[in-house]
Amino acid sequence: MTLGTTETRNPNSVNIDLMNSEEIVTLINQEDHKVADAVQKAIPQIARAVDMITEKLRNGGRLVYVGAGTSGRLGVLDASECLPTYSFDRVVGVIAGGKEAMFVAQEGAEDSKELAVKQMKEINFSGEDIVCGIAASGRTPFVIGAFEYAHQLGTQAIAVVNNQGSAVAKAADIAIEAVVGPEVVTGSTRMKSGTADKMILNMLSTASMIRLGKTYSNLMVDLKISNVKLVDRAERIVAMIAEVDQSKARETLQECGDVKTAIVMLKAGVDQDLAKQLLDKNEGVVGKVFESLNIKAVR
Repeated sequence: MTLGTTETRNPNSVNIDLMNSEEIVTLINQEDHKVADAVQKAIPQIARAVDMITEKLRNGGRLVYVGAGTSGRLGVLDASECLPTYSFDRVVGVIAGGKEAMFVAQEGAEDSKELAVKQMKEINFSGEDIVCGIAASGRTPFVIGAFEYAHQLGTQAIAVVNNQGSAVAKAADIAIEAVVGPEVVTGSTRMKSGTADKMILNMLSTASMIRLGKTYSNLMVDLKISNVKLVDRAERIVAMIAEVDQSKARETLQECGDVKTAIVMLKAGVDQDLAKQLLDKNEGVVGKVFESLNIKAVR
């Protein structure tokens, strides 16, 4: 078996067991500096993946992350953050071995293509959806199995890997290869590889949400108001964009229960029903509503 860089030894850390604590963490930090550069090289592929994902989501499909071990956990993490941040529940994480694998390793789960198909069927994966497989090594059979199933259904697969020319990359329609080099501890891909993959998933989901109108400028306007912190944030966002005081923003939010609707109500001087109609006509994008009404708004 040919080993990628994720399994090779890092010459900079061969004496790490003889270092003191400050030397160890300094070395880890120095290696981590390489991560952003590796991700930057993959930006063209990341952008293409965002376009592909956005098209699927705009047409009612889902983004399904698939992975095993650390890779699978990163997918579940990114998916779970989309609901509170953007009120969006069509990003799903599938980890080899199921929910138990989030906390306890499920031995052998990553080696089964059949298990991938079984778990994809359990979430009713269809041709309307798109799959993004995360695999640091680039050879995880579970991810390849998910890709093959997606292709059978006529939809696309995106790979996020940390080796070049891997089997997972070859099985994908778009391959995002962030080659971060050997880990400080050989094969411990929860380190640089995991950091790179977390950055990439942040880009994929965040850019897709922005393309879907989940922000106005760089402000969250589709957040789920689920706790005290988010209530205050929602009020401040409405107040800032609509140029009213926070008490007026609070009153309007209590009336309609939705940040974007409240903004349009206040800024356009319309009632709740008309505000929702305007948003529907403009794909839910607050900025487009303002443009359609020739309203100048703060940015």
